[in-house]
Amino acid sequence: MTVSNQIIHQHPKRIIAVIAAVLLSGGGGAFAVASFAPDAAELPVREVLEPVQALPVSVPADLDLQALKLFRSDLTRSTDTADTLLKRLGVDDAAAAGFLRSDASARQVLFGRSGRTVTVETSERNSLLKLSARWTSDTDGKFNRLVLEKTAQGFVSRIESAALTVTSRLASGTIQSSLFAATDDAKIPDVIATQMAEIFAGDIDFHRALRKGDRFSVVYETLEGDGEPLRTGRVLSAEFVNNGKSFQTMWFQEPTPGAAVTASSAGAANARNKGGYYTLDGQSLRRAFLASPMEFSRVTSGFKMRMHPILKVMRAHQGVDYGAPTGTAVRSVGDGVVDFAGVQNGYGNVIILQHRNNYKTVYAHLSRINVRRGESVSQGQNIGAVGATGWATGPHLHFEYRINGVYTDPQNIARENVTSPLSNSAKPAFAQLAAQNRVALASAASMLQSRAQ
Repeated sequence: MTVSNQIIHQHPKRIIAVIAAVLLSGGGGAFAVASFAPDAAELPVREVLEPVQALPVSVPADLDLQALKLFRSDLTRSTDTADTLLKRLGVDDAAAAGFLRSDASARQVLFGRSGRTVTVETSERNSLLKLSARWTSDTDGKFNRLVLEKTAQGFVSRIESAALTVTSRLASGTIQSSLFAATDDAKIPDVIATQMAEIFAGDIDFHRALRKGDRFSVVYETLEGDGEPLRTGRVLSAEFVNNGKSFQTMWFQEPTPGAAVTASSAGAANARNKGGYYTLDGQSLRRAFLASPMEFSRVTSGFKMRMHPILKVMRAHQGVDYGAPTGTAVRSVGDGVVDFAGVQNGYGNVIILQHRNNYKTVYAHLSRINVRRGESVSQGQNIGAVGATGWATGPHLHFEYRINGVYTDPQNIARENVTSPLSNSAKPAFAQLAAQNRVALASAASMLQSRAQ
């Protein structure tokens, strides 16, 4: 069998296929001739595009596509105006801004105040439909709510009142430099850090005794309104490990006869001025007197002989000075009765409290006095504010103890303790609550371990 060179040259693949077919058939007899048509793989490719008609979309008759609502929240600032507040909340509504400027309730609640939670509801075009602002008072267990709504007749406003919801939160942290730095890292409010410092002040010197690596766990109250945290409550339980030694405490109020006791009842609003802190085995941490007449205070001059800053002579300093800005709150270190409240020589504005066992405490150089003679005061009560009245070179609090008329070092008195044992009837309820708090503190500590891994 012969094949022309021209055919072989033009279609080499097909000639090879034909020869292979002949060889497979034994080289003789009938055989199939392969097609000499072009190979499909070598043909040019052409793309064809054709428009496709979209199918009609069926929309339910009751679906309102224009009813889109947007929700945003922010906190008020002391410098806010109607325009700046609404702009920060994403509201573009001149009528709403005008109403905020003209409405007395809105002006009083929103402007010149910081930290109030504001929530707005707007249309898809950012026009205002509703605005709510919430804030609390410190005593009644309720929160207030300003509501501003758009109606067919224009905007209207009203102020409502509702009960706060008390919830508990768990947190933990490790000391790297200071207590407040650690609580900031753990997103714990400063008021809780201050409470922990007060609670453990008899066992831990937070100015000098903290060690890097000390750790703490805490369970504390958060008071909410409309699901938004509005205020921080008290520490419910806490553990502080300082230099390898663990200190634990919990808040407990002895129940009234017939009342059920739960973890949440310890934080009930009607018991805020009662109860106290105990170790988890039932020992009271309540001392006869608080360690200091101010929260987390700083001693600038102790109980000793010194050069008087005004008289310029050596003279006994018969109290302790605490440095603080003017207006800082001053509290009673113990239960007592106001023996004197007014102006007295070099003391300036001064309060003298009479306590039991012939103890007196003196609070001098005040800028403000909040009590009057004969009034009963309780431990921790705000009685005045730091100032620089009388013989003072700058704002500070001069604080004294007098026992039977004799001046005594306040820092020694602060270490005294009054036992306040649990009643036998309260011990079962205390044991139940202590067990719950052990579990809660262990959970808080495990959060810290999880972060460390």
